Amino acid sequence: MKIMNGADLNIENNTFLRQYELKTEEGLLTIEYQDQGRQLFLTKLNLPSKQVNPNLVEVFIAQVLESYRDSKIKIMPTSPDIAKFFKKHRQKYKDLLPAGINI
Repeated sequence: MKIMNGADLNIENNTFLRQYELKTEEGLLTIEYQDQGRQLFLTKLNLPSKQVNPNLVEVFIAQVLESYRDSKIKIMPTSPDIAKFFKKHRQKYKDLLPAGINI
């Protein structure tokens, strides 16, 4: 499966479990979160036990972040995997971080 950056994925927001979900052939990818009103803490990235295409994971994280682009909610990446994504794409997503937070 080849995923391009512009791919549109069917990401579900499971508010009961407080996680974003993406069903793939390899299994279920999830990003767990805690909603604190004006801040959203992305606490954990869960990948299925099988090897997942890293491009798919990047697009999944990017689309979750893009969904907050036009909101006043700030994103706090407390998951090491999400923080690593922020570091890799520092310029593109730094405006989603709360003031004074550098990753």
